[in-house]
Amino acid sequence: MTVKPPERISRIVYLGTPDFAVAPLRALHNAGYEIVLVVSRADKRRGRGRSTAPSPVKAAALELGLAVTDNLERLADTNADLGVVIAYGEIIGEDLLNRLAFVNTHFSLLPRWRGAAPIQRAILEGDDRTGVCLIEVTPELDSGGIYRCDEVTIDPDETHVQLRRSLVEVGTRQLIAALSNGFGDPVPQVGEPVYAAKISAGERELDWNESTERIHRRVRVGRAYTEFRGRRLLIHRTSRDGLGSAPLSQKLPAPGELDGVIVGTGDGILKLIEVQPEGRPRLNAVDWHKGARPTNVDRLGKSD
Repeated sequence: MTVKPPERISRIVYLGTPDFAVAPLRALHNAGYEIVLVVSRADKRRGRGRSTAPSPVKAAALELGLAVTDNLERLADTNADLGVVIAYGEIIGEDLLNRLAFVNTHFSLLPRWRGAAPIQRAILEGDDRTGVCLIEVTPELDSGGIYRCDEVTIDPDETHVQLRRSLVEVGTRQLIAALSNGFGDPVPQVGEPVYAAKISAGERELDWNESTERIHRRVRVGRAYTEFRGRRLLIHRTSRDGLGSAPLSQKLPAPGELDGVIVGTGDGILKLIEVQPEGRPRLNAVDWHKGARPTNVDRLGKSD
């Protein structure tokens, strides 16, 4: 049995790691809650220099003057009222769940997209809506009862980063409201669970024989790439808008074939907006095309 949140909450432990988990931490601090301990993943090598650096949440906690650790066992000594979990990245054991109430902000409409990559999977599968659920933490992954859930519409051109920003804002307001007004009893999740596995490198590689819609979704998920002249080319932004008036040749380009910044796909065309050649900064696709000067034999994608 997991522990239920008490009616009055003042002392909180916060568990989070990546950059998007910083805003809720700051909101809790600004709202006046006593954050007795922050738990984040251990320091690791980050950036080009590969020097050891703290996680974004740990860095923010230190800036705020909060106690921080990467050892979950230290939670046992905090005498906290509640543990708040947002993208922490590790499983919390049953021994801790039996001693302290934990809630988790999860970025999907549960039980759809339990797991590591709910926002990316929602985009990749073409969902037109998602949301934020504040749930109890249980031993089974993202299966706890729901305290609150808010729905968010997904714009068909919205990127993972843009959608995540919106969901974090909704989730932060949701969490502060629950702390202020009480959690109540959680409602069991209803429906067949769908799991959101982490996006693999292979899923980020663009296959220009796929449909325009499918390729556009992969780009929206982030870190999509293809090859150009044997080197990796990151595709940061694409567009399907205004293609009817694009200056195309009489015949549509074949999959991977370039006509200016228009690329052929398996069922049509897609416009490149922002790209990044290997070892270079991001730049406008038009500027990249002017510099690269693709020939008639150049294609995007792996050569046969």
